Amino acid sequence: MRLASAKTARQQASAAKPSVVCVDQVDTTYLQTLMGYNARRAALSIIELFLERLAPYGLKPVDFSVMSTIQHNPGVTSRQLCATLNLLPPNLVGLIQSLESRGLIERKPHPHDGRAVGLHATPKGQALMVQAEQTASDLEIEKTAKLTPAQRKTLLALLQKIYL
Repeated sequence: MRLASAKTARQQASAAKPSVVCVDQVDTTYLQTLMGYNARRAALSIIELFLERLAPYGLKPVDFSVMSTIQHNPGVTSRQLCATLNLLPPNLVGLIQSLESRGLIERKPHPHDGRAVGLHATPKGQALMVQAEQTASDLEIEKTAKLTPAQRKTLLALLQKIYL
């Protein structure tokens, strides 16, 4: 009697199990309607190449952003960098120390605020950034080759409307 009831229980359990479903093609139609999904996918495809091409310069994306901002804004303060690049001050401290120890930036007294320090690219940092920025520009043109120059400009303007 026990064997029969155990067998019946197994049969009922297997009948209650849903059938296994598999897909041949993954449907991301909904995800493709989301701005964040598309922006992230586009960013990831560019960042992957960015990491590869900027590795010889010893720059990761955040290093590059900080160095570029310093390069184009001599005397910028850490506070201004944090606000502009949406960085947390504790995260910036180590980055500034690293760039300084590599001889890429130097600190100089701020001309108007005795408590603040301005950050400046050294000649070595300036030379590095000329090359690194050219590499970044080239790779972005390469990764956006399916866009016309006008489309590229429009895309940049539209993306900036979201976060500026």
